[in-house]
Amino acid sequence: MQKSPNMTQNSFFPEDRIGSIFHPSDFSKASEIAFVHALKIALTSKALLSMLHFDSDSDSLSDWHDFPGVRETLERWKLIPPGSPKKAVLDLGIDVCKVVAAGEGKNPVKACLNYLEINSADLIVLAVHRHEGLMKWLGKSVGEPIARGAKEMTLFIPEGVTGFVSREDGSVHLRNILIPVAAKPSSQPAIEAAARLIVSLQLPPGTVTLLSVSPDGEMPSLALPTDTGWTWNRKVVEGHPVDMILRTAEILNSDLIVMTTDGPDGFLDGLRGTTSERVLWKAKCPVANLPVGSFLG
Repeated sequence: MQKSPNMTQNSFFPEDRIGSIFHPSDFSKASEIAFVHALKIALTSKALLSMLHFDSDSDSLSDWHDFPGVRETLERWKLIPPGSPKKAVLDLGIDVCKVVAAGEGKNPVKACLNYLEINSADLIVLAVHRHEGLMKWLGKSVGEPIARGAKEMTLFIPEGVTGFVSREDGSVHLRNILIPVAAKPSSQPAIEAAARLIVSLQLPPGTVTLLSVSPDGEMPSLALPTDTGWTWNRKVVEGHPVDMILRTAEILNSDLIVMTTDGPDGFLDGLRGTTSERVLWKAKCPVANLPVGSFLG
């Protein structure tokens, strides 16, 4: 593990685990990729996985059979035998809740936030349809992302990206994590979230790269965990932040980018033409974003 004068090392507390995961689904191929990520994290964290689909047509509501098959997926991953009962899922230490929402003024964002107001989540996992908005049934409504109201860590899986969890066998390929760092907002929540993900997924040794795009060559003072088994590198470059983040992610073949957001609107600030939004729309890997002060921070 590399250490610099402006970095300290601290103990990491894995007991702050992910206890609940929320996955809004539009039943698209991209959402299926997001689903396997949500399911895998739920499995390793022994968490509750809540899946919600919004149906604007209350006369023809979708039902449970339209959702991605949890048992079918676990059977494909050879974690339970073929034809297993529902109890087999519980025996793996997770619980699954499927909800079909309708009405809400035909506003899917409101439906999700109403659900989250009653059923809190530590992590949100959803697909990004870059040319349409966050999800197909969100249309082009980027101004009211689900994560704005939830104020929790959100893992975005861009359309066309396979991500770091295999759909076929559930294996995880997460060896390189990129964390863009800045003095404001603090990047400490992103570091702690990456560490929890590493421990939660029981990942073999890999590399976390802290990237500072700074004309003066400085790296913010940050505390690094000591017990992840991973190497923590620092890299300082000059240039346009978005371009340098995307270029570095491509050079390092990053499997995940973890960023923090700040401001009164949390994710809203990060999804209105700022660095977070532009990285999200162009990244070739999943992007995790954390409002400062979220559970994982």
